[in-house]
Amino acid sequence: MPNIAALLKSEISRVARKEVRAETDSLRKLLSAQRSAIAALKREIAELRKESKRPAAPRKALQADMEAPQPDEVKRRFSAKRLAAHRQKTGLSAADYGALVGVSGQSVYHYEQGKARPHAAVVRKLSMIKELGKTQILALLGEQKAESNG
Repeated sequence: MPNIAALLKSEISRVARKEVRAETDSLRKLLSAQRSAIAALKREIAELRKESKRPAAPRKALQADMEAPQPDEVKRRFSAKRLAAHRQKTGLSAADYGALVGVSGQSVYHYEQGKARPHAAVVRKLSMIKELGKTQILALLGEQKAESNG
């Protein structure tokens, strides 16, 4: 007959190992979840630090763009092709067209080529100009030139 003490001891150690394994598995899962949470928090901190190092002026412009449009205001879309076509239709130079909107002629070229996108306020001005006829646009441009000269 086997030694009962040795048999009892081996059974107790087997059950103890089983219990310890179950406990360590749950702790391992918890540790893994905590490590991934810590990594996510570190990424968020790095992103916030990077954002805080940016100059303040672009951040203000971003906030102005992010403001929701007024409820009665229609959301306008910008298209480089439509801008170029409208400018060609009116026969205006990029500098004159930019003066109507309040941007430089170079900005108008960049908008038309798709190298830059206008801010929301400029898109609103562009849409207002597109609603006007050619004679109205020329009259408005003449008024602006007269104001700037005299």
